[in-house]
This record gives sequence, C-alpha cells and structure tokens, in this order.
Amino acid sequence: MALVLRQSRIHSHGCYTDAPIRKGTLIVEYVGERLTYEQADDLYDDFPNTYLFGLDGGKHIIDGYGVAAFVNHSCDPNCETDQIRGKMWIIALRDIEPGEELTYDYNLYDGEDDAPCLCGATRCRRSLYSAAHLRKIAKKRAKLLPVAS
Repeated sequence: MALVLRQSRIHSHGCYTDAPIRKGTLIVEYVGERLTYEQADDLYDDFPNTYLFGLDGGKHIIDGYGVAAFVNHSCDPNCETDQIRGKMWIIALRDIEPGEELTYDYNLYDGEDDAPCLCGATRCRRSLYSAAHLRKIAKKRAKLLPVAS
C-alpha cells in the first residue's frame, strides 16, 4: 500500500491510500521528536496549529513530521491510534477503500481555545476536543457566568 498526500476537503492536505486496507492493519507510525509536555508548551505556546501527539496520557509529546502528521481528524473516523511498545500507530478501524482519506478522532484533551472541526460527519461534535473535555470546558464556563437575579 502507498499513502499519498493531497488536498483534503477536511483541512489543508490529507493522507489517502491508493490500495485497500484491511481492518486492524497498522498503517503508519506517528514519528517525530519526543518532548516533555513542558518543552512542547514552551515551543508552541503561540502557535495555533501543531503536529503534537500526546503519549502516556500527555506526559510525553511527539512533535510529528512525515506522512502520519497529515492524517486529519474526523468525528466518524476510519482509523484509530494506539501506543504499541512505545510507538504511536495509526490503525485501520474498518476496511478502507482505495482513494479514501485516512482519519482518526483527535480527541484533544487540553486547552480552552476554540478548536473547530470541519469533518462534515453526520454526528460531528463541531470540535477537535473530546466529548469529555468539552463537558469539562462547559462546566468551567458555567461557573464563570453571573447568576441571574
């Protein structure tokens, strides 16, 4: 199988397959420099778009480059990620047809800035944040609202 980068309807450029991929296939490793959370925060504090991927519950970060960094987010993804023996893999959630864009749910878990989703899925959350993180943000914002008298 070959992976191809080209324009995406979701965001900028995306990663597409030119051959069928079977469910459960380890497609591509998410590679990059390994940083601590603090190092990544210092490097990218003023950058809204990054290719950072959290490992070990966010204790370590991959500053991604390469093909896997172009796999876009979708609220109805055809791939998932899993850490296997210290490496982060993008894995087929279902059989994927040639020409399909590869996607996984980013499930962002930190931050409070808007992170709008443009995936177009029927059940789109409208955010790259995980459902749990969106509830956490909403709860925090509700506490800040003045109580009506």
